[in-house]
Amino acid sequence: MTAVYDTPVVLDRRDGPYGEVVLRRHGALLQIIANGCFLMDTSDGRSERLLVDAARAALDGRPAPRVLIGGLGVGFSLAHAAADPRWGRITVVEREPAVIDWHRDGPLAELSAAALADPRTAIVQADLVRYVNETSDTFDALCLDIDNGPGWTVTEDNDSLYSPAGLAACARVLRPGGVLAVWSAEPSPDFEGSLRNAGFQQVRTEEVPVARGVPDAIHLAVRPG
Repeated sequence: MTAVYDTPVVLDRRDGPYGEVVLRRHGALLQIIANGCFLMDTSDGRSERLLVDAARAALDGRPAPRVLIGGLGVGFSLAHAAADPRWGRITVVEREPAVIDWHRDGPLAELSAAALADPRTAIVQADLVRYVNETSDTFDALCLDIDNGPGWTVTEDNDSLYSPAGLAACARVLRPGGVLAVWSAEPSPDFEGSLRNAGFQQVRTEEVPVARGVPDAIHLAVRPG
C-alpha cells in the first residue's frame, strides 16, 4: 500500500515590507513561512508558553507587571499571557500586517480571539528593532520570539537586535529588575556571553525538550537595578 501524506495548502501569500509571508495549512496545523523559511506552527506551543512563564517567574513579585512581546507568530505567547491575570498591560509588536490580519480576521483568530479582546492587550504594527530604539514606554518583561534564534535570524536586519547596541536598546525599555527572555531553536553559549557583556545579570538558559534534535531554549537575563 502506498502511504498518503497531507500536502500543505497555502491559505494566504503576501509580499510584506520584509519579503514574502505565507500562511498554510498542513493537516490540522497552521504554519507561517517567511521568505521560504519555516517560522512556526500550531503543533505545540510549550516553548512559547515557557517564554512567558519564565519571564514572569524571574520578576520580583511586582504587581501587574507590563510585558512586551516581540512577534505575534501563531499567538501562543499572547494567548498564554492574556490567560494569566497577574500580567498588567500586554503589548505585542508585530511587523507583518498579514500576520496581524490572520489573527484578527483569519484562520489564526481561533487561537487569539480571546486575547485580542482582552482590554490589557495592545497590538503595535512596527519593526521591533526600531520600536525598542524609539519607544518611550518601559516594561517589566521583554519576551522575544521573532527569529529562530540569535544566530538564525529571519532577516539580516534582525541581526542588530542581538548586537551590543541592540541588547542595550532592549535594556533601555526594561525597568530596573526587568527580565529579558529570548526564544531560540537551540541553546547558545555565545549569546549568554553577549548578554553578560551587555550588563545583564542572572543570565541563564532553560531548555525545552523536543521530539527530535536539540532542545529549544529560553535565554533569560535581568536588567540590574
